[in-house]
Amino acid sequence: MVQKAERVSTSRSRSGKPVGNVTRGTTNPNRMRRLDRWLAGPQAWRLRAAVDPLVVDLGYGASPATAVELFERLQAVRSDVRVCGIEIEPDRVRTAKALERPGLSFHVGGFEVPVPGDPVLVRAFNVLRQYEEADVAGIWGLVQSRLAPGGLFIDGTCDEIGRCVTWVALDRDRPLSLSFSVRFGSFELPSEVAERLPKALIHRNVPGEPIHAFLRAMDKAWLEVAPLASFGNRQRWTGMCRLLRDAGWPLQDGPSRWRLGEVTVAWDAVAPK
Repeated sequence: MVQKAERVSTSRSRSGKPVGNVTRGTTNPNRMRRLDRWLAGPQAWRLRAAVDPLVVDLGYGASPATAVELFERLQAVRSDVRVCGIEIEPDRVRTAKALERPGLSFHVGGFEVPVPGDPVLVRAFNVLRQYEEADVAGIWGLVQSRLAPGGLFIDGTCDEIGRCVTWVALDRDRPLSLSFSVRFGSFELPSEVAERLPKALIHRNVPGEPIHAFLRAMDKAWLEVAPLASFGNRQRWTGMCRLLRDAGWPLQDGPSRWRLGEVTVAWDAVAPK
């Protein structure tokens, strides 16, 4: 059942009712691989340093496949990782229970994150996109309040099979960055990722907004380095990122990530006005 979206109030977390709405829950296996690669790569230090290696997949959808994949991928970082899948729809949780194993469990809940302990990572993908933009700040704050010290909340969106992925990363205090990850050959211009921007930015891709300026800068740099296409799109994407960095955009990653079709920029440079 898909519930008509209601405005979200963090005060509802005290009522015992899960905070959030029942959404479509559509998903596909391997859809989150690009984000998982980032979590198990440059962000792996957070899990290694955690006193309690607790990770939450918030709103995993009608199928628990991506929560299982997250568990298996993060086990390579820390063998004692605990992944809790959370869904607001009880039938989805009942279905997922059959896949539980040591370190992997499923629970009914919402943005209040009803798990024992404070998670070091919370992933909510293709979830907030189905809410009102006005609710984003409150939802962010509620989930951030549940993070462990050094923890990270990832609010992201992707296409149906994970070829185009974007996400905002937040710590307990503030948003930190915006990341893009794309499959080479699946786009003509980098700005096509605008269709998959997180809810906080999806309506802000208009002249005068920083995210619009960044996407235009990506396109401009992509076209300027077109001659590098003869060496492959990986080299062309890397050249684009170098131009962006040289132009003063505060990129937070480097060539090892660029080669994967990924780029991360500081949130302050693209945040809504």
